Amino acid sequence: MGWEWAADPGYWAARLLFQRGLAAIYLVAFLAAALQFKPLIGERGLLPVPRFTRRVPFRRAPSLFHWRYSDRLFATVAWAGVVISAALLLGLFDHTPVWVTMLAWLVPWLLYQSIVNVGQIWYSFGWESLLLEVGFLAIFLGPADSAPPVLVLWLLRWVLFRLEFGAGLIKMRGDACWRDLTCLYHHHETQPMPGPLSWYFHHLPKPLHKVEAAASHFTQLVVPFALFAPQPAASAAALLMILTQLWLVASGNFSWLNVLTITIAVSVVDNIPVPVPELARPPVWHHALVLGLTVLVVVLSYRPARNLVSRRQVMNTSFDRLHLVNTYGAFGSVTKVRHEIVIEATDDPAPGADTVWREYEFKGKPGDPRRRPPQFAPYHLRLDWLMWFAALSTRYAESWLPGLAEKLLTADPDTLKLLRRDPFDGKRPACLRARLYRYRFTTPRERGETGAWWVREPRGRVLPTTKIGPHGAVVAVD
Repeated sequence: MGWEWAADPGYWAARLLFQRGLAAIYLVAFLAAALQFKPLIGERGLLPVPRFTRRVPFRRAPSLFHWRYSDRLFATVAWAGVVISAALLLGLFDHTPVWVTMLAWLVPWLLYQSIVNVGQIWYSFGWESLLLEVGFLAIFLGPADSAPPVLVLWLLRWVLFRLEFGAGLIKMRGDACWRDLTCLYHHHETQPMPGPLSWYFHHLPKPLHKVEAAASHFTQLVVPFALFAPQPAASAAALLMILTQLWLVASGNFSWLNVLTITIAVSVVDNIPVPVPELARPPVWHHALVLGLTVLVVVLSYRPARNLVSRRQVMNTSFDRLHLVNTYGAFGSVTKVRHEIVIEATDDPAPGADTVWREYEFKGKPGDPRRRPPQFAPYHLRLDWLMWFAALSTRYAESWLPGLAEKLLTADPDTLKLLRRDPFDGKRPACLRARLYRYRFTTPRERGETGAWWVREPRGRVLPTTKIGPHGAVVAVD
């Protein structure tokens, strides 16, 4: 049996760009884990891993941390992921034997799998599952000096199809504003973490917002089918998706979701005009593994595919414990009003009407109205994202927001590192409270007069005024 059909040199450059992009995203993901895990899921974090592993068995959340957990071990895993990702990004495994390259890509997948499966609510977003699903397929792509396996490239197209088509369907089945093309009247202002250009996107003319929404529907509901068409139609579809994803990169902060989508789309583009070296033929055993992988993905795709056509479609869900084939989607509904939680504290032990309250400033989420929204993506600020959900409803934060208040009252150094500014410079405040504000972008006139990016109005309180009691417990003052 000949295997000439199983590999296509025409995708050599696309495969190389895909691998470099994926390695860079892995590096960012591991770096975010290394720098943020301790106050979030560490031994003394808001949602400690040891507490989780005592409650949830290995079969439900496979992770090496079920056998042993310590903050030092987690840090070792995360920084090891950074190192292997950097090696892959630099191409250090481009010319190794196929089995060595496969092992090199297997390591970050296993390490990140272990992190995500114990990450709880902090790792509950679709881009985590997407990275694991795509990372698993990358194991089988082979080194740079071999011809890319065709079946793996088609499996990447299947991921891209589900990613885009699922997002399009959830919109059409969700908020009515997607059907009348008015969702983007609000989205740029109310999205979880606006970026530096979001204010300008929000103030685009309303007819252009409708064009944005219509273009989104076309790209997500029509274009994905062209991924399975002959070339050059498939490449044209991928390039159109890349263009729309770049629009999203410019308009907000969505972790590495958009960059990873672009990376997957690059794998569809054939015959990129670069010199192609002489390529080796992959060994027969590798072809056999790729066939086995294809059968596995086809079998596991049944439930995600059924979900796509279901009236009760769910988004960002894994149907297997290893996140091998998942469902995706975003913003099936769009919030029309933005609320933010502002955490304040004072060194006054008996707060009154004249008490001066000082705000904690987060790195990414809106706070100071005069601060321009920053650009952080593809880096992911996990606490900032969850603060957006907490402002929608405190039920999203009941497991960790009181703990965050306690950490700030005790001036926990690791927690303070998650913030942009601590108004007490590492010292303990006497009392703390959390208030809810209604935020909106300033109008161009207001911006010109005040220099502010936001206008905010108080809407009530989220946490009462609290302090550390005589026995070390958090107690309410009012």
